[in-house]
Amino acid sequence: MHLIAARDCRRMRWKNDGGWTTELARSDDGDGEFRWRVSIAEIEKDGPFSSFPGVERDLLLLEGNGIELDVDDAPPRRLVRRFEHVRFDGAARVGCRLLAGPTRDFNVMARRDAVRAEVVARPLVGPMVIFAEAGAEWLVHAYAGQATAKADGGGELALAAGDSLHLDFRAGAARGRVLIEGGGELVLARFSPPG
Repeated sequence: MHLIAARDCRRMRWKNDGGWTTELARSDDGDGEFRWRVSIAEIEKDGPFSSFPGVERDLLLLEGNGIELDVDDAPPRRLVRRFEHVRFDGAARVGCRLLAGPTRDFNVMARRDAVRAEVVARPLVGPMVIFAEAGAEWLVHAYAGQATAKADGGGELALAAGDSLHLDFRAGAARGRVLIEGGGELVLARFSPPG
């Protein structure tokens, strides 16, 4: 269980000058490539997305009036409600149009040959339990509110809005749990072996 404080995350300008990215967390393999990467994107201008062959991408709208995505030859897809979600191939040709001003979006990238990602947003009202699973990792992002995470066997961490919690069950036995209590809204990404 590892806390990633919002103040420790670096905000970087895009090369095409269309927005900003704040990387929350990533898991790298031995060859310098990421297995998975989670960030928050601030989209300021219409334009294309970068290509990431071999990667599955999940995008959730956090703030703003929405975006419209053209993914290859598929019909346009609009995200207009907070936490509305789309998944697409990182190698796809993607064009993005802002509907009415800039947006903030939760962005998950998972290398298909290394990991499978599942992404969900939910309110935190009272306790939530994450059970240990062999080979799994979780990133829990406190989008709003505050929470406390307690691991079986000891250890307690406090999360404020903007902080994230990385849970890594890959090295240990698949037993135990993490109890998350508080109030607010969470975005959770679960990473498991492919297949």
